[in-house]
Amino acid sequence: MFLGRKRTIQTVCFLYMLFFSIIISAQKPADFVNPFIGTSNYGADFPGPIAPRGMASISPFNVAGPKNLPLEKDSQWLSNPYVNENTFLTGFSQVNLSGVGCPDLGVILLMPTTGTVETNHLKYGSTYSNEVAKTAYYSVDIDKYKVKGEFTASKRVGVSKFTFPKGQANILLNLGLGLTNEEGAMVKVVSSTEIEGMRTVGSFCYNSPEQAYPVYFVAKFSKPADQFGVWKKTAKYQGEEAKWMGYNGKTRMMENTIKTVVGDSIGTYFSYQFDKEETVEVKIGVSYVSIQNARENLEKETGNKSFEAIYKDTYNEWNEELSKILVEGGSNDDKTIFYTALYHTLIHPNTLNDFNGEYPEIRRSKIGKTEGTRYTVFSLWDTYRNMHQLMSLVYPQQQSNMVKSMLQMYDENGWLPKWELNSTETFTMVGDPASIVIADTYLKGIQDFDVQKAYKAMLKGADQIENNPLRPGLKEYIEKGFLTTNHHGPVSTTEEYNTADYSISLLAKALGKKQDYERFKNRSLSYRKLYDKNLKLLRPRTVDGKWYEPFNPDTGANFQANVGFVEGNAWQYAFMVPHDIKGLMNLMGGDKSFSNQLQKVFDNKQFDMANEPDIAYPYLFNYVQGKEWRSQELVKKLVKEYFQNKPKGLPGNDDTGTMSAWLVYSMMGIYPISPGDPIYTITTPMFDKITIQLDPKYYKKKTIVIEREINNNGKIKAIQLNGKTLNSYFISHDDFVNGTTLKVIQN
Repeated sequence: MFLGRKRTIQTVCFLYMLFFSIIISAQKPADFVNPFIGTSNYGADFPGPIAPRGMASISPFNVAGPKNLPLEKDSQWLSNPYVNENTFLTGFSQVNLSGVGCPDLGVILLMPTTGTVETNHLKYGSTYSNEVAKTAYYSVDIDKYKVKGEFTASKRVGVSKFTFPKGQANILLNLGLGLTNEEGAMVKVVSSTEIEGMRTVGSFCYNSPEQAYPVYFVAKFSKPADQFGVWKKTAKYQGEEAKWMGYNGKTRMMENTIKTVVGDSIGTYFSYQFDKEETVEVKIGVSYVSIQNARENLEKETGNKSFEAIYKDTYNEWNEELSKILVEGGSNDDKTIFYTALYHTLIHPNTLNDFNGEYPEIRRSKIGKTEGTRYTVFSLWDTYRNMHQLMSLVYPQQQSNMVKSMLQMYDENGWLPKWELNSTETFTMVGDPASIVIADTYLKGIQDFDVQKAYKAMLKGADQIENNPLRPGLKEYIEKGFLTTNHHGPVSTTEEYNTADYSISLLAKALGKKQDYERFKNRSLSYRKLYDKNLKLLRPRTVDGKWYEPFNPDTGANFQANVGFVEGNAWQYAFMVPHDIKGLMNLMGGDKSFSNQLQKVFDNKQFDMANEPDIAYPYLFNYVQGKEWRSQELVKKLVKEYFQNKPKGLPGNDDTGTMSAWLVYSMMGIYPISPGDPIYTITTPMFDKITIQLDPKYYKKKTIVIEREINNNGKIKAIQLNGKTLNSYFISHDDFVNGTTLKVIQN
């Protein structure tokens, strides 16, 4: 009897394990995404829904009001509408940026309430609980009102579903509150089921205030409101006229009106009287062109579709995109951080054009129209290093359209983009990164764009001395080979110009322009004039050519202001010449000296995983024969330490997917070590098998597989491509995509 019971238990356990394994194996890539990753530690990601490269997105908005201190939007530099640690919710914003370093958007706030209508967000705000975030879906319970909010999105439409208890229910649309202090809005209640309007945005880094612009919207409700209205809070005036203003400094409530209202602190409310629990859905279409286009976006994309149908469509679109890379082996946490990272790389650059193809041109002098996708949000100082290379490999059609978008910007603005946001060129950060991205894309075989126009645009940025917003100080750079302390971040900027010049030289060579090839290749090596052989570091020089004094190579870490470097110090920029690592080795006195100096960056805690200048440094040991194991150990250590399945699971700002792209590559075991150069360096994959689906329009093979063979989980013993051993830790892009299997064998 005992033995029979034991066998029964064993059978039950076996069946349970079998069932569990089937469930696990049935999980799709989209099921592993955890949108809460990056919502803490200044990752600046948001947990709400968005479609791949979507224009519309919904984020819980919990950064307003003293209850959210110290992570409150006006208490410190904060660039995200949601912080995981905060507890006070004031709405759900309908257009948002992901993983950026400066605040913008985070506007058009929808908020459900119950009881008497209250328009002050500090009074109607609430704590919340039971958050759920997954691919294309977010839900939360709003404690104060016992309302459940659920959210999904299509490409240009945010969809909200609120479940209200019995009694008076309200849905507020607040146009006065937003992530930045930009003001100005217009709203009109069209009917008891529709609202239209606009909200001014465009304060990115507060460096182009004159270029503020509108985002238009149309909101449609699934149930007609029993009562609706508009509110407007007026400023507090002094003087004689103020004495006659009964509404001076107060909020005016305009009930059941369909007139247009404009102002800074305005909004609308829709109220319902429910005799039982009821659900109301709200669809909000957005556009950067017009209200008419916002309405068309809403109707064409969502029409009469239910919340569940829209969610399913967007989920399936995400799963299709994420399935371009399939991983096997590894833990569930490994898959979660991997697919969440891939998810984050597919948010920006995002769609700017409306359903009908229209988009606002740079400077908004007229409306353009595109046949493909016009992309926006090009944080190029960040993304030129790895994110666009990932797009070229896995999503080449998207990358092609991104380059075409850059060329459209050149046509409209006269310059390639630097940090473009919704057809506003912010000129944030330093360098000439678009040239690097375009050259890298072309040299990887993605050539269905006007390369002659692109080359002309690149030469303009590289050679035009006067009135050049891309390359300030270009005259001095060309004459001396470097920028002096007369300019912002002269060492950093010199290195950035060098990297861009090298990419231009590679494209010139590919196009048969031999003189340009030699000229730009020579220009790309001028950083050597800033090399201090005593310190074995790059160092700023003054106008007379002397070393800048006093000089502390440690100054500049953690965004500390310093002379010479931008967002970093001498250690973090010491090796940022990816195109000339062999030349830098010679400057430093050979392999051993180079390796020792590089190791100091890590031993002395100068490496900053959260910032871009040194992001490739863990891979540089692959250039030193016999030291490649250091790269393998470092990459594993950094992934484990900085990338985790928790809200603070990013090392810092995601920089529109740059940190996430680093992780995707690092877990696959390859990395685009030299931007512009179509090469990868190799380290240990963190999955047993990785299958990358290749686009047949651009690549001959259907897939490329990366495998690892583990014996004792030690150092890499051999690297094989199609069974043939490579004699290097580097592989060209062409060899990689035309191979079948890249196998990494460990001791």
